[in-house]
Amino acid sequence: MKIISTVLLALLSYGAMGQNISGQAFYQSKTTIDMNNIGGRNMDEGMRTIIADRMKDMLEKTFILTFNKNESIYIEEEKLETGSSGSGRFSMMMSSFVAGIQYKNLDTNQILEEREFFGKQFLINDTITNLDWKLEKESKQIGQYVAFKATALKKIDENDLGMARRRNDNNEDENENEKKETEVKKDSISSDNNDPFDDFEVPEEVLVTAWYTPQIPVSNGPGEYAGLPGLILELSYYRTTILCSKIVMNPKESTAIKAPKKGKVVSRVEYNKIVKEKMDEMRDNFRGGNRRGRGNFRG
Repeated sequence: MKIISTVLLALLSYGAMGQNISGQAFYQSKTTIDMNNIGGRNMDEGMRTIIADRMKDMLEKTFILTFNKNESIYIEEEKLETGSSGSGRFSMMMSSFVAGIQYKNLDTNQILEEREFFGKQFLINDTITNLDWKLEKESKQIGQYVAFKATALKKIDENDLGMARRRNDNNEDENENEKKETEVKKDSISSDNNDPFDDFEVPEEVLVTAWYTPQIPVSNGPGEYAGLPGLILELSYYRTTILCSKIVMNPKESTAIKAPKKGKVVSRVEYNKIVKEKMDEMRDNFRGGNRRGRGNFRG
C-alpha cells in the first residue's frame, strides 16, 4: 500500500505539470563482456587487451532521450572518434545488433527504429513492447528524484548475437546467476561442423530491472522501454546498465521530436527474418569451409 500511495501522491502533485511536460534525459550505457569469450581461452593476453580497448567505444555510450508527454526520440550522443573503436568485419557484425535512432509515440503505441544491418539501412515500424512490469516495494534516491523499482521478463530473439554468451561455460559465478534469471534456448545443431556459432547461445528471456520516478510523470524511458508510471532513470538487463546522469526539464529552447525516415521500412517480423537468413548464410559458409563469407549483402 505504501508504494501505491506514494506513486498516486506524486502523480497528483505533478498532474498539472504533466500536461505540458517536456525535457531531455542523458543516459550513460555500459555493457560488460567476458573476454574469455573473445577468441577462446587460448588467445594471447596482449591481443585480448587490444581487442578490449577497440571494443570500448561499442560498450560504453551516452544517449539523449528527448521527450514530451506522448512522444520521445532516443539518440546516441555524438563524440569525437578516438581511433580505438573496432573495425572491419567484426565491428560491422556487432554494430548490426545495435539500434540507431529510436522514436516512440505513446498515444499510438508506435516505435520506429533505425537499423544498419551489414551496410544496409532499415527502418523498423513496430508497436512498443509492453512488458508485464511488476512494481516492487523498494525505492532509492537517484539524484534529486525518488525512484521505485520494477521488474519484468523480456523475450530475446534467437538471432540477437548482441545477447550471445559462450555455451556451457560453468567456470564463472556470473553465469550461474544468469542461469537463475534466464531460460536458455537449447540448440540441437551438432558442433561437428566446426561452426563457431555452435560455441554460443542466446537466452530465451532476460530479467529487466528498472527504477522509475513518478516525479516526472511520463511513461517513457531509454531505448524501447516504456510503460511505467514515471520516467525510467535506471535500467539493467543481462550485462548492460543504463543510468540517467542528467535531466533538463522544460527547457526554454525545446528540441523538435521528429520521427526518423531513413531506411527501408519493414516490420519487426520482416527484419528478424532478414537477420535469420543472413545468419544462416554465414553458418553455411563456415560449414562449407568458406570462412571468408560472402562480401555482398542482399536485403
